[in-house]
Amino acid sequence: MRLLHRILGWLPRPLDPVRSIKAKLSLALGLAGGVGLLIFWWSLGFMRVELSWFAIAVALGLVTLQVMAHGATVPLREMTVAAKAMARGDYTRRVRATSRDEVGELATAFNQMASDLAAADRQRRELIANVSHELRTPITALQGLLENIVDGVSTAEPETMRTALTQTERLGRLVTELLDLSRLDAGVVPLSRAPIDVRSFLGDVVREATVNADGAGHDVRFVVSAPEIRIDGDRERLHQVFANLLDNAARHSPPGGTVTVRAERRDEHVLLAVSDEGEGIPAAERARVFERFTRGERATDGGTGLGLAIARWVVQLHDGTIAVVDPASAPARDRPGCHIHVTLPLQPPRVSLS
Repeated sequence: MRLLHRILGWLPRPLDPVRSIKAKLSLALGLAGGVGLLIFWWSLGFMRVELSWFAIAVALGLVTLQVMAHGATVPLREMTVAAKAMARGDYTRRVRATSRDEVGELATAFNQMASDLAAADRQRRELIANVSHELRTPITALQGLLENIVDGVSTAEPETMRTALTQTERLGRLVTELLDLSRLDAGVVPLSRAPIDVRSFLGDVVREATVNADGAGHDVRFVVSAPEIRIDGDRERLHQVFANLLDNAARHSPPGGTVTVRAERRDEHVLLAVSDEGEGIPAAERARVFERFTRGERATDGGTGLGLAIARWVVQLHDGTIAVVDPASAPARDRPGCHIHVTLPLQPPRVSLS
């Protein structure tokens, strides 16, 4: 097979100087037809043929070739025009893909590429806008605090410094999310798997979320319900997932609301559910909230839209799933609000060597 490819690679390309693929197809088919016609004539002993009829046959053949070649090359020309438009930043052009041959497959792939590039460009613009907003808000607050202290308007009291610390922590979270995103894109995903006791794990996450909610002024109550279950995973990464889910639930819960965290075993998996009593996520937004830079209608207080995207990434690394479920399918005690279900495989059974 390799020898055949080498032989084909050595073959000459006499039609390369021709700048039109339609002309190439016409020349190739015309030469092939001409050779076949000559062989046919030779087999008939070179019968006498009127030159006028020969000219008419050649003309009709060329017209037919032009018509057939036109339909085959139009998608290629459209792709050329669309590619030039995309080079200028216009990703709205599409190619009509109606044929079922290789050109049609190429046109379909081209349209998919154009859609992906448009989505990437949109995400890039959203990233710049969201990150710029997220950076400007804490930097402006820090600048105002420091200017007041330097000008003597206020003193470095604990409350003032606590506000500055909060803004610095907000900047730190943003940098952490961006670093996680770069690791995701680079494929650098170190996981340190170990057995995790679900009840103890959720208890630690909820205690941290309670402290963070109190510090942020969110009047919410956390309720945990988890049996004795063990899973195998990266505790730090999973802690990052549920810390994000609980933080979102606390921010979107009404004053005095309850955030419920429960775990239950389902066959060879464990279901971890986080529910709040907020306004919920519209059905049209549920599939998109886990995309990068998508904040949804509930994100009224900032955010880059990276938290849930990173959460899905971590869950998928653990061979699990994460989704926003319909409140109607959730237990009655959890309604209304947002309900997010995380499904993870149980700890694999240990093989005894005895």
